[in-house]
Order: sequence, then C-alpha cells, then structure tokens
Amino acid sequence: MSETTRLQALSAFLKTQRARLSPESVGLPAGGRRRTPGLRREEVAQLAGVSTTWYTWLEQGRGIQVSHAVLDSIASALRLTADERNYLFSLALEHYSDLPAPEPDTLQLHPSLQKILQELRYCPTIISDRRCFIVGWNEAAAQVFMNFEHIPLEQRNMISLLFDRKELRRLAVNWEDFVSGFLSIFRGYYGRYVDDEWYNLFLNDMIGRHPDFQTLWKQSSVSSAPDVWIEFRHSKAGKMLFDLTSLQVQGNADLRCSIYTPAPETSTERKLQQLLERASEV
Repeated sequence: MSETTRLQALSAFLKTQRARLSPESVGLPAGGRRRTPGLRREEVAQLAGVSTTWYTWLEQGRGIQVSHAVLDSIASALRLTADERNYLFSLALEHYSDLPAPEPDTLQLHPSLQKILQELRYCPTIISDRRCFIVGWNEAAAQVFMNFEHIPLEQRNMISLLFDRKELRRLAVNWEDFVSGFLSIFRGYYGRYVDDEWYNLFLNDMIGRHPDFQTLWKQSSVSSAPDVWIEFRHSKAGKMLFDLTSLQVQGNADLRCSIYTPAPETSTERKLQQLLERASEV
C-alpha cells in the first residue's frame, strides 16, 4: 500500500467512525441542527484532548507525526472496539508485517486442520488465508456452497465468489449481512498488511466489476470474529439456518477457520445429513 493510499484509508476510517457517533452517546450536548450526521471534528478533538487543527490534519490524511498515547485517546473518543483500534494503529503507525504473501497453490494444510475438517462432518467449514482465498473445506461446505474443487485456484477467493457467482447470491437470504461479515474480516487484514499492494488491486478490481461492492465496503466495520446469523435457501434442501463462528488458526500462515453451525431447534442438521447421504450415493 502506498503512502497516499494508506493515509486515504486512515482518513476514510476516521470520518466513518465519527459519523456513527451522536453527541448524546459520548456525553456531549446535542447542540443545534447539524448538516451531517455524527460528531464534529472539534468534538472529537475535545474528547481526545488534542487540538482541533491537529485532529483535522489527521483526518485529512496529512503525513503528521502521531504517538501511541494520542492514538489511544482518539480510539477512546471514537469508542472503537479492540479490532477497530488495531486497524487505526496499523494505518496511522505504518505497521508492516514480515509474513510473506500467501500462495494458495503451494500451501499444505497441517494434518491437524485436515482432521478438524473431517470431524466437523455436519458443520460446513472453510479455511481461508489472509487474502480470503479458500485453501481448505469439508464435504458439508461443498454441498451447501459449491464444490470449490471445480473453481480455478486464482478465482477461489470467498469475497469475489460471493459477488461473482449467482448461486451464492441466491443462497443467502440475508446476503448483505453475509457479505458484510467477510468484509469486516477483510478490512482487518487490509489494515494489518498495509504494505501488501495486492489488497488495493483487489479492491479496485471489485469496485470496477461490482457497483454494489463499493457501497458495502464503505459501510463495513472491522472485526476479527463477526457474529453472523445466516439464513440459506438451498436449491435442494430448502431453508437452512446457521450460526457462523470465525476462528483464527495459530501459525505462520495466518489462516482462518469459518464454521457454520446448524442453528439449534431447527431441521438444518437433518437436512444437511440428507444432502451428504444423497451425495455419497452418486
């Protein structure tokens, strides 16, 4: 990520977070009518204990010096979550990662991960890398989503597939919520790996090909483990309800395990069992 792009991302993030807060939510008087939603810059500066000019320069993406202490104050003023705070620090302090770029075609999953995929028989499970490329999945995931084996490696990106493939758009009833969960994870990676130009190339490509992507990307939050409840309308099984649990896999490859657990007190697990039984008979 270039210096200009990094500062633009920092500027956009600060503006978005400021717009989400009301004066009342942070203990300030509402004041008069506001032209735009959210806090004013001077109010954020007041809450953070910095000058309005300095905060304005920070939000404008100027290349100014910042410290951990001041960023902590900004994070508190904007009521940032732990993930959002890390995102702010990564962009403002130019945190670079020494991890090499992933290569999905050469990555070999550890036998323990392969075992986990096998054991989670009735929980569709996908393992992805820090660019959201799918590097592992179980049979349940193949039956609920698609057989990723039939997708070329360079196209096996979960976010791209959600926008490119009509069957995935039709699958999720709450498709925007479904996508937003992945985008919040992706934004965390975007901030963490600020030196990886691949992210900007990918974002520009998605914005160019999908007009609705840009809107969802701008609205996306930052979360390493979003809480997502998903309703699927499967072409063969009908209505299926899942809770998504996203887990970070320990290790140098920076992998993520996304587990779709059938919602309790529903027929989802039974339907999934029937899907797998029919698939085994073919």
